[in-house]
Amino acid sequence: MVRRWARSLLQCKSFALLLLPPLLLLPLPTCSLLFPQEARCGYVIILMAVYWCAEVIPLAITSLLPVVLFPLFGILESKEVCMQYLKDTNMLFVGGLIVAVAVEHWNLHKRIALRVLLIVGVKPALLMLGFMGVTAFLSMWISNTATTAMMVPIVQAILEQMYSTEEDLAEPPVSLAEPKLEPRSPESLTTYKERELKKRTCKGLILCVCYAASIGGTATLTGTGPNLVLKGQMNELFPRNGDTVNFASWFGFAFPNMILMLILAWLWLQFSFMGLNLKQTWGCGMERTDKERAAFDVLKLELQKLGSISFAEFNVLMIFVLLVLLWFTRDPGFIPGWATYLFNRKSEFVTDATVAIFVALLLFIVPATKPKFLSMKEPFLPAPLLEWKVVQRRLPWSIVLLLGGGFALARGSEVSGLSRWLGQQMSPLNSVPAWAIAVILSFVTAVFTECTSNVATATLFMPIFASLAQSIKVNPLYIMIPGTLSASFAFMLPVATPPNAIVFSYGHLRVADMAKTGFIMNILGVLCVTLAINTWGRPLFDLDTFPSWANITSGK
Repeated sequence: MVRRWARSLLQCKSFALLLLPPLLLLPLPTCSLLFPQEARCGYVIILMAVYWCAEVIPLAITSLLPVVLFPLFGILESKEVCMQYLKDTNMLFVGGLIVAVAVEHWNLHKRIALRVLLIVGVKPALLMLGFMGVTAFLSMWISNTATTAMMVPIVQAILEQMYSTEEDLAEPPVSLAEPKLEPRSPESLTTYKERELKKRTCKGLILCVCYAASIGGTATLTGTGPNLVLKGQMNELFPRNGDTVNFASWFGFAFPNMILMLILAWLWLQFSFMGLNLKQTWGCGMERTDKERAAFDVLKLELQKLGSISFAEFNVLMIFVLLVLLWFTRDPGFIPGWATYLFNRKSEFVTDATVAIFVALLLFIVPATKPKFLSMKEPFLPAPLLEWKVVQRRLPWSIVLLLGGGFALARGSEVSGLSRWLGQQMSPLNSVPAWAIAVILSFVTAVFTECTSNVATATLFMPIFASLAQSIKVNPLYIMIPGTLSASFAFMLPVATPPNAIVFSYGHLRVADMAKTGFIMNILGVLCVTLAINTWGRPLFDLDTFPSWANITSGK
């Protein structure tokens, strides 16, 4: 009887996860007399956390729950909740991604990748470094998923040429006959070792792509969702922070950390899958083999298929360079930027979002082909670089709602008093060193992000980290920045992030391979972030003082 009930429950798992959490959590908003508003807001946050982890409904739809629940519980008016879903940070995200869509649409990212790989060469160690460097660079500007989806087929094509993947790396057939106990000859033993090295090299080369995508996305403010969550939460929770986190300041902190992590990841993958045989992996003192020449020819052939750089590609490249230059020079920090001189003398009129949307508009105006003004047969203004239907199809709109849901939760926490209550509960942590708190919370975030979306993880944890920092009188960025970066350290499981799933789907890896390698990657990531926040991060964000803007929040 019990077994039958258990079986039925498992069959109705999604239905149960949808209905049971709100019912089981009902005592929280209904029975709490001391802190009614705080309890109601806590109910919404816990319910959304469960739904985000279980994914019983789409993540973006879960993000819309505050629109329904906050007005019903009397926490926020409906119009105020809705205003949280399209803020400056969302527009920064949309503008940056429209530029990324243009880069993908005209295959500029593929041309850059192939050019770099041809320069690096096809020796295993250098090839891995080339793949990781290119993937990380592209992930700084376009989505991690798109970068991985573009790079992995290139890796696969090269592996097939270098190692005859289909034959050499196939698992040996299982025989039902009794095995003959014949001693292995030295030749067969050598062949077996070479075969195993090829299999491990294949795993390392395919795995390096998804790791580099996750690492590369951390380097820029628009590179991955958690970075934008941090910026949005800073503006929501601490509106007087003086635009402390902008494109230039974030790049100054996160880019060196990305380089350090990328080098350590490369060395770790080398050691794990290829060993320290310089002759084998670096090709020291060895000429290029026929298979390596074939792999090199694959890269050249792929580049030849793209043809010479087109007018549209050149225009997209110039617009991309313009975007980066405008972002860096808007407010570099060490000197006043162009926005300060021209627009921002009295207030923060021009932000990174303004720049992103301006450049995105250019993509719908600048022509994709050379205009022929004197030709009567051709239209006066040719088709633009981008059309709206392309953007509509490729832009991940769900992230916009995820970001908005996070801002709604942050606003609800402030108005209800939940943020203040959480800060009071965490005040005993005053006796624990701030660096230890940051390390522990970074590990907690890295573990949590293996089970749920990195944006959802950052959205849940950022307001809590901000309240904790205020309660122990530490600059909120000292705890929030490591937590933000750790939300991108989803290295252990295929389901942790889309790039991992793409790589795993090619069949070279087992879950155990990712888990063992990813566990050390998580440790390396947290250690790198700890080093960064305690060295160059301190003067960059003035982390040694508790800032005045952290004493006053918009909810007070």
